[in-house]
Amino acid sequence: MWRYIVVGLAGGFLSGLFGVGGGILMAPLLVQLARLDQRRASATSLLAIIPTSLAGASAYAWRGQAAYALAAVITLGGVVGSWAGARLLRRVSVTALAWAFVALLAAAAGWSACFSPVRGAGLEFGAAAAAGAVGLGLVMGLASAFFGIGGGLVAVPALMGFFGASDLLARGTALLVMAPTAAVGTVANLRAGLAEVRGGLAAGLSATAASWGGASAAFLLAPRTSNVLFACVLIVGAVQLAWKTARARPARP
Repeated sequence: MWRYIVVGLAGGFLSGLFGVGGGILMAPLLVQLARLDQRRASATSLLAIIPTSLAGASAYAWRGQAAYALAAVITLGGVVGSWAGARLLRRVSVTALAWAFVALLAAAAGWSACFSPVRGAGLEFGAAAAAGAVGLGLVMGLASAFFGIGGGLVAVPALMGFFGASDLLARGTALLVMAPTAAVGTVANLRAGLAEVRGGLAAGLSATAASWGGASAAFLLAPRTSNVLFACVLIVGAVQLAWKTARARPARP
Protein backbone atom coordinates (compact mmCIF):
# COMPACT_ATOMS: atom_id res chain seq x y z
CA MET A 1 0.00 0.00 0.00
CA TRP A 2 2.91 2.39 0.63
CA ARG A 3 3.65 2.28 -3.10
CA TYR A 4 0.20 3.65 -3.92
CA ILE A 5 0.68 6.39 -1.33
CA VAL A 6 4.01 7.41 -2.87
CA VAL A 7 2.42 7.43 -6.32
CA GLY A 8 -0.40 9.60 -5.00
CA LEU A 9 1.90 12.13 -3.38
CA ALA A 10 3.87 12.57 -6.59
CA GLY A 11 0.78 12.71 -8.78
CA GLY A 12 -1.07 15.07 -6.45
CA PHE A 13 1.71 17.64 -6.36
CA LEU A 14 1.94 17.46 -10.14
CA SER A 15 -1.83 17.89 -10.41
CA GLY A 16 -1.84 21.10 -8.43
CA LEU A 17 1.31 22.47 -10.06
CA PHE A 18 0.31 21.95 -13.69
CA GLY A 19 -3.50 21.69 -13.60
CA VAL A 20 -3.60 18.07 -14.69
CA GLY A 21 -5.17 15.10 -12.95
CA GLY A 22 -1.79 13.67 -12.05
CA GLY A 23 -2.35 10.54 -14.10
CA ILE A 24 0.50 11.42 -16.47
CA LEU A 25 2.77 10.51 -13.58
CA MET A 26 0.57 8.13 -11.60
CA ALA A 27 -0.19 5.73 -14.44
CA PRO A 28 3.50 5.09 -15.35
CA LEU A 29 4.42 4.84 -11.66
CA LEU A 30 1.65 2.33 -11.05
CA VAL A 31 3.17 0.23 -13.81
CA GLN A 32 6.66 0.59 -12.34
CA LEU A 33 6.01 0.41 -8.60
CA ALA A 34 2.71 -1.44 -8.19
CA ARG A 35 3.41 -3.88 -11.06
CA LEU A 36 0.08 -3.20 -12.76
CA ASP A 37 -0.34 -3.62 -16.49
CA GLN A 38 -1.14 -0.49 -18.48
CA ARG A 39 -4.88 -1.15 -18.61
CA ARG A 40 -5.26 -1.64 -14.84
CA ALA A 41 -2.86 1.22 -14.13
CA SER A 42 -4.99 3.55 -16.26
CA ALA A 43 -8.19 2.51 -14.50
CA THR A 44 -6.69 2.80 -11.00
CA SER A 45 -5.13 6.16 -11.78
CA LEU A 46 -8.48 7.46 -13.01
CA LEU A 47 -10.09 6.49 -9.70
CA ALA A 48 -7.41 8.39 -7.77
CA ILE A 49 -7.92 11.48 -9.93
CA ILE A 50 -11.47 12.13 -8.67
CA PRO A 51 -10.55 13.53 -5.21
CA THR A 52 -7.25 14.91 -6.50
CA SER A 53 -8.88 17.11 -9.13
CA LEU A 54 -11.51 18.37 -6.67
CA ALA A 55 -8.81 19.50 -4.26
CA GLY A 56 -6.73 21.12 -6.99
CA ALA A 57 -9.75 22.89 -8.50
CA SER A 58 -10.71 24.36 -5.13
CA ALA A 59 -7.19 25.73 -4.69
CA TYR A 60 -7.35 27.57 -8.03
CA ALA A 61 -10.99 28.64 -7.64
CA TRP A 62 -10.20 30.15 -4.24
CA ARG A 63 -7.77 32.48 -6.05
CA GLY A 64 -10.32 33.30 -8.77
CA GLN A 65 -8.64 31.19 -11.45
CA ALA A 66 -11.56 29.08 -12.74
CA ALA A 67 -14.10 29.68 -15.54
CA TYR A 68 -17.26 27.93 -14.34
CA ALA A 69 -19.44 28.40 -17.43
CA LEU A 70 -16.76 27.11 -19.78
CA ALA A 71 -16.04 24.20 -17.44
CA ALA A 72 -19.72 23.22 -17.46
CA VAL A 73 -19.84 23.10 -21.27
CA ILE A 74 -16.62 21.10 -21.51
CA THR A 75 -17.99 18.67 -18.94
CA LEU A 76 -20.95 17.83 -21.19
CA GLY A 77 -18.61 16.50 -23.85
CA GLY A 78 -16.21 15.06 -21.29
CA VAL A 79 -18.81 12.83 -19.64
CA VAL A 80 -19.81 11.33 -22.99
CA GLY A 81 -16.20 10.89 -24.09
CA SER A 82 -15.19 9.27 -20.80
CA TRP A 83 -18.09 6.80 -20.93
CA ALA A 84 -17.26 5.80 -24.51
CA GLY A 85 -13.54 5.56 -23.80
CA ALA A 86 -14.04 3.35 -20.75
CA ARG A 87 -16.07 0.89 -22.84
CA LEU A 88 -13.42 0.83 -25.57
CA LEU A 89 -10.66 0.34 -23.00
CA ARG A 90 -11.66 -3.29 -22.52
CA ARG A 91 -11.16 -3.99 -26.23
CA VAL A 92 -7.78 -2.33 -26.79
CA SER A 93 -4.42 -4.12 -26.69
CA VAL A 94 -2.42 -3.30 -23.55
CA THR A 95 0.74 -2.84 -25.64
CA ALA A 96 -1.01 -0.60 -28.15
CA LEU A 97 -2.44 1.46 -25.30
CA ALA A 98 1.00 1.92 -23.75
CA TRP A 99 2.57 3.11 -27.03
CA ALA A 100 -0.33 5.47 -27.65
CA PHE A 101 0.27 6.93 -24.20
CA VAL A 102 3.96 7.41 -25.02
CA ALA A 103 3.04 9.27 -28.22
CA LEU A 104 0.59 11.50 -26.34
CA LEU A 105 3.19 12.40 -23.71
CA ALA A 106 5.83 13.19 -26.35
CA ALA A 107 3.45 15.42 -28.35
CA ALA A 108 2.38 17.33 -25.24
CA ALA A 109 6.02 17.78 -24.20
CA GLY A 110 6.94 19.30 -27.54
CA TRP A 111 4.04 21.73 -27.41
CA SER A 112 4.79 22.79 -23.83
CA ALA A 113 8.45 23.43 -24.57
CA CYS A 114 7.62 25.77 -27.48
CA PHE A 115 4.56 27.63 -26.17
CA SER A 116 4.87 30.71 -23.93
CA PRO A 117 1.59 31.47 -22.12
CA VAL A 118 0.57 34.97 -21.08
CA ARG A 119 -0.35 35.25 -17.42
CA GLY A 120 -3.42 37.37 -16.81
CA ALA A 121 -4.82 36.87 -20.33
CA GLY A 122 -8.60 36.97 -20.71
CA LEU A 123 -10.90 34.19 -21.84
CA GLU A 124 -12.73 34.19 -25.18
CA PHE A 125 -16.05 32.37 -24.84
CA GLY A 126 -18.83 32.91 -27.37
CA ALA A 127 -21.14 30.66 -29.40
CA ALA A 128 -18.34 29.25 -31.55
CA ALA A 129 -16.19 28.69 -28.47
CA ALA A 130 -19.05 26.80 -26.81
CA ALA A 131 -19.18 24.34 -29.71
CA GLY A 132 -15.43 23.96 -29.53
CA ALA A 133 -15.68 23.38 -25.78
CA VAL A 134 -17.99 20.41 -26.31
CA GLY A 135 -15.52 18.93 -28.80
CA LEU A 136 -12.67 19.53 -26.36
CA GLY A 137 -14.66 17.72 -23.71
CA LEU A 138 -15.12 14.68 -25.95
CA VAL A 139 -11.37 14.43 -26.60
CA MET A 140 -10.64 15.08 -22.93
CA GLY A 141 -13.02 12.32 -21.86
CA LEU A 142 -11.55 9.80 -24.27
CA ALA A 143 -8.02 10.60 -23.10
CA SER A 144 -9.19 10.31 -19.51
CA ALA A 145 -10.57 6.81 -19.95
CA PHE A 146 -7.86 5.46 -22.27
CA PHE A 147 -4.80 6.75 -20.43
CA GLY A 148 -5.97 7.08 -16.82
CA ILE A 149 -5.39 10.84 -16.83
CA GLY A 150 -7.77 13.57 -15.84
CA GLY A 151 -7.68 15.09 -19.30
CA GLY A 152 -5.78 18.22 -18.29
CA LEU A 153 -2.99 17.11 -20.58
CA VAL A 154 -5.40 17.87 -23.43
CA ALA A 155 -7.46 20.65 -21.87
CA VAL A 156 -4.75 22.97 -20.51
CA PRO A 157 -2.90 23.43 -23.83
CA ALA A 158 -6.21 23.82 -25.69
CA LEU A 159 -7.56 26.40 -23.27
CA MET A 160 -4.41 28.50 -23.60
CA GLY A 161 -3.91 28.04 -27.33
CA PHE A 162 -7.47 28.19 -28.67
CA PHE A 163 -9.50 29.97 -26.00
CA GLY A 164 -6.91 32.56 -24.98
CA ALA A 165 -6.92 31.67 -21.28
CA SER A 166 -3.94 32.46 -19.06
CA ASP A 167 -1.93 29.52 -17.77
CA LEU A 168 -3.46 29.68 -14.27
CA LEU A 169 -7.03 30.10 -15.51
CA ALA A 170 -6.56 27.19 -17.92
CA ARG A 171 -5.35 24.91 -15.12
CA GLY A 172 -8.12 25.83 -12.71
CA THR A 173 -10.79 25.34 -15.37
CA ALA A 174 -9.35 22.01 -16.50
CA LEU A 175 -9.32 20.70 -12.93
CA LEU A 176 -13.01 21.61 -12.55
CA VAL A 177 -13.87 19.36 -15.49
CA MET A 178 -11.78 16.41 -14.38
CA ALA A 179 -13.79 15.19 -11.40
CA PRO A 180 -17.07 14.40 -13.22
CA THR A 181 -15.19 13.14 -16.28
CA ALA A 182 -13.04 10.80 -14.20
CA ALA A 183 -16.05 9.67 -12.17
CA VAL A 184 -17.96 8.51 -15.24
CA GLY A 185 -14.99 6.57 -16.57
CA THR A 186 -14.32 5.06 -13.14
CA VAL A 187 -17.88 3.72 -12.82
CA ALA A 188 -17.45 1.85 -16.09
CA ASN A 189 -14.01 0.60 -15.04
CA LEU A 190 -15.32 -0.67 -11.69
CA ARG A 191 -18.09 -2.58 -13.42
CA ALA A 192 -15.48 -4.18 -15.64
CA GLY A 193 -13.28 -5.02 -12.64
CA LEU A 194 -10.30 -3.09 -13.99
CA ALA A 195 -9.49 -0.74 -11.10
CA GLU A 196 -7.58 -1.62 -7.91
CA VAL A 197 -10.02 0.03 -5.51
CA ARG A 198 -7.97 0.04 -2.29
CA GLY A 199 -4.83 1.16 -4.09
CA GLY A 200 -6.72 3.81 -6.02
CA LEU A 201 -8.28 5.24 -2.86
CA ALA A 202 -4.92 5.28 -1.07
CA ALA A 203 -3.31 7.08 -4.00
CA GLY A 204 -6.25 9.48 -4.27
CA LEU A 205 -6.19 10.49 -0.59
CA SER A 206 -2.46 11.11 -0.53
CA ALA A 207 -2.70 12.99 -3.85
CA THR A 208 -5.44 15.21 -2.44
CA ALA A 209 -3.17 16.33 0.37
CA ALA A 210 -0.27 17.02 -2.00
CA SER A 211 -2.31 18.90 -4.62
CA TRP A 212 -2.68 22.03 -2.44
CA GLY A 213 1.09 22.36 -2.20
CA GLY A 214 1.42 22.01 -5.95
CA ALA A 215 -1.22 24.67 -6.60
CA SER A 216 0.53 27.09 -4.27
CA ALA A 217 3.83 26.51 -6.07
CA ALA A 218 2.17 27.18 -9.45
CA PHE A 219 1.49 30.80 -8.51
CA LEU A 220 5.17 31.32 -7.70
CA LEU A 221 6.58 30.05 -11.01
CA ALA A 222 6.92 32.18 -14.14
CA PRO A 223 4.67 30.94 -16.96
CA ARG A 224 7.57 30.03 -19.25
CA THR A 225 9.41 28.20 -16.48
CA SER A 226 6.27 26.28 -15.59
CA ASN A 227 5.77 25.14 -19.19
CA VAL A 228 9.38 23.99 -19.54
CA LEU A 229 9.17 22.01 -16.29
CA PHE A 230 5.92 20.48 -17.48
CA ALA A 231 7.63 19.37 -20.70
CA CYS A 232 10.47 17.78 -18.71
CA VAL A 233 8.05 15.78 -16.57
CA LEU A 234 6.24 14.57 -19.68
CA ILE A 235 9.47 13.47 -21.33
CA VAL A 236 10.58 11.51 -18.27
CA GLY A 237 7.23 9.74 -18.12
CA ALA A 238 7.31 8.94 -21.84
CA VAL A 239 10.85 7.52 -21.70
CA GLN A 240 10.10 5.36 -18.68
CA LEU A 241 6.94 3.91 -20.17
CA ALA A 242 8.56 3.35 -23.57
CA TRP A 243 11.46 1.46 -21.96
CA LYS A 244 9.09 -0.68 -19.92
CA THR A 245 6.86 -1.45 -22.90
CA ALA A 246 9.77 -2.26 -25.23
CA ARG A 247 11.19 -4.77 -22.77
CA ALA A 248 7.86 -6.43 -22.02
CA ARG A 249 6.62 -9.52 -23.78
CA PRO A 250 3.88 -9.01 -26.35
CA ALA A 251 0.57 -8.78 -24.56
CA ARG A 252 -2.70 -10.25 -25.69
CA PRO A 253 -5.53 -7.84 -26.51
